[in-house]
Amino acid sequence: MSLILIKLGISAFLGLVIGLERELKRKPVGLKTCLVISISSCLLTIVSIESAKSFSELTGRTMMDPMRLAAQVVSGIGFLGAGVILRRSNDVISGLTTAAMIWGASGLGIASGAGFYLEAAAGALMILISVELIPMIMKWMGPKTLREKEARVRIIVPDGWNMTEMVKEIKQKQLKILNVRVKDLDNGTSKMELTLSIYEKRYTTDIYYDIKEIKGVQNVEIETLS
Repeated sequence: MSLILIKLGISAFLGLVIGLERELKRKPVGLKTCLVISISSCLLTIVSIESAKSFSELTGRTMMDPMRLAAQVVSGIGFLGAGVILRRSNDVISGLTTAAMIWGASGLGIASGAGFYLEAAAGALMILISVELIPMIMKWMGPKTLREKEARVRIIVPDGWNMTEMVKEIKQKQLKILNVRVKDLDNGTSKMELTLSIYEKRYTTDIYYDIKEIKGVQNVEIETLS
């Protein structure tokens, strides 16, 4: 019994670590969810292993796979992961990392339940390094693109205005244009939607003021995508 409690305690601690990281980032899946996933996965793994042992002692031979329940946990946890993957109105997919963390919390619980404590601890450490430390290193040492973020800009201009010149002026303000979409509106104006790539530390408000001062701009709306 004490060994089972130790396994559950270790899985709870590792799930707590993973959940806390998501909680601090205000993600859909946080502390409580990761704790439940990790502890439940550990418990089902323990039940699966102990059941196999019990039936083996009664019959004298192994009658079932000791990791059968754990295998079903890995498959079933995918439904939870799919629930946190969202497509927002701006066509940006979010929640993939959180879904992977759910799967990771389940794996930590299974490893703890099977008695692989050192491996589970190493796995938790490597997961945190992968989602926290490595992206920071890559932004510092990697290509410039990794230090940029995307923003969507919606500009309202008078109908018939030369939008080509406007695009040129936007480029002169050190804004990289990735995509342009133009649409005529019913009220005698036109709408131009731009997807920009900007330096991640550049304030969104600075971009707003830069575009607002361009001649012909009647209305500006900016949304940061990443």
